Amino acid sequence: MKKALPKFKNEGAEREFWAKHDSADFIDWRRAKRLTLPNLRPSSQTISLRLPRPMLDRLKVLANKRDVPYQSLLKMFVAERLIAEFEKLESRESR
Repeated sequence: MKKALPKFKNEGAEREFWAKHDSADFIDWRRAKRLTLPNLRPSSQTISLRLPRPMLDRLKVLANKRDVPYQSLLKMFVAERLIAEFEKLESRESR
């Protein structure tokens, strides 16, 4: 039987609790359902990424051919790869 979730006074208290506890002790993740929030806008964070010049040049050429900014194309590539990698991971875990 899973433990009961405590009531939190504020978000900081909840954050501190989850930093010290495993959610699997409180939630049966096997019964979880995937949730899609279509109107939720993801927040962005600026990062610095060093790429070899030839790779960046090729990315810019490809982006130009697709008529999209190269940063957007790079985000699309990363998103596609993340989906593929997590699908592989999930298929391995379900065996």
